[in-house]
Amino acid sequence: MLITISPAKKLDWSDRDVAMTTPEFLEDANRLAKTMRNLTLGDLRGLMDLSDDLARLNRDRFRAFEDAPADNTLRPAALCFAGDTYQGLQAETFGVDEMARAQERLRILSGLYGVLRPLDGIQPYRLEMGSRLHTRRGKSLYDYWRDTPARALKRQAAALGTDTLVNCASQEYFGAVDLKALGLTLITPQFLEEQDGSAKTISFFAKRARGAMARWLITRDVTTPEGIVGFDLDGYRHDRARSKPGLPAFTRPRQTGA
Repeated sequence: MLITISPAKKLDWSDRDVAMTTPEFLEDANRLAKTMRNLTLGDLRGLMDLSDDLARLNRDRFRAFEDAPADNTLRPAALCFAGDTYQGLQAETFGVDEMARAQERLRILSGLYGVLRPLDGIQPYRLEMGSRLHTRRGKSLYDYWRDTPARALKRQAAALGTDTLVNCASQEYFGAVDLKALGLTLITPQFLEEQDGSAKTISFFAKRARGAMARWLITRDVTTPEGIVGFDLDGYRHDRARSKPGLPAFTRPRQTGA
């Protein structure tokens, strides 16, 4: 099975002693970076609702962005994103075989790079998929990417010999995947916190759980849709009653303070 997750706004640019690969859509990333480089601080603030400091940081990042960067300016995607999903993924703890499996099966959807493998080397950036960035292709990144991510995922799934994609990405990012062009069986796990007989999704916990699900599928070498219901990390258990076709639900007792 192929697995998708979202990137993160927060980055960890620590040195990583691993061999990196080249993103498939590097030319698109370079083209978008040039567009971003032409934006003013005010443009950046409005585009992604940034503070002055964050707008300045990202202006400087895109000014420094290079078409052919040196390896020492790059970091592997799964090891440099540092948000909630990546706290659940814990890619830095993967063994050699687990990382190789992740490189085959795990894909990170990106506003700048389109689709990334875990070891694809990237430059520091922030560009959210929901951004209404005007390019020659339209008025948003959804317009820019069109069906490219879907076709890439379909091709990569075929190379794995699977017709199933487990979506652990957010709605914002998976919204860039054209479902008609994807043509795969889609499974989107739901993570719920239960209290007093009711259960609801809490974003902070759901993000981490999506990363934990991706980790579990990789480290346990789960290759069938039926195997997903065995997920049991962080207190979650499969909830048959709350599950729907393609939307397996996992619940746990609501966490203190949630």
